[in-house]
This record gives sequence, C-alpha cells and structure tokens, in this order.
Amino acid sequence: MWEKLISNLDFWAVLGLIAQVAFTGRFLVQWVASERAGKSVVPISFWYLSLLGSAGLLFYAIVRADPVFILGQSFGSIVYIRNLMLIYRGRDRQNGAPADPRPPS
Repeated sequence: MWEKLISNLDFWAVLGLIAQVAFTGRFLVQWVASERAGKSVVPISFWYLSLLGSAGLLFYAIVRADPVFILGQSFGSIVYIRNLMLIYRGRDRQNGAPADPRPPS
C-alpha cells in the first residue's frame, strides 16, 4: 500500500504536502506558545508558517488548476502579510524608529 502511494507522488504532490505540513504546523506552534504563556498568544512564527504554507498551497492549487483551492488560499496570504507588517511596524515604534508619515487609514 505505502509503495503505491509513494510511487504516485510527483514533485507537485510533495510540494503540496510540505506546504500543508507548514500550514498545519502553525497550529502546533500557537498551541505550544499559548501553553507556555498560560494564555492565548499568537507568536510571529505562526504568521510565517501561515504565509509559507498558504503560498505553497496556492502555488500547488494553481499548478493543479483547482479554482476552489486557489480562491481559498489567495485571500489568506494577504492577511498573513498584513499581520507581519503590523507586527514589524509596532516593533519599530517600540524601538524608537520614526513613525510612518502616512496617516492611518
């Protein structure tokens, strides 16, 4: 059984599996961080794993021409990038970097 499964894996399937592991791994990271903190927290690694997994799954979906999967993964990447931007903007402000001159939207 395993031999047949492994022989059917092509490059894109392996890429999709790796991306899915990264995407699923973000929950493990968040769970461990929350348990350690004794409260619900979302570490920055959660957002990086989300972005890595989502981008990999999006690429996989595009190669497989799966419109449902493409739509499902497209929006998430925007949210993950935006969250990382907000995290780094907040860190810059805490470290005394000049604030962004653009007014908040």
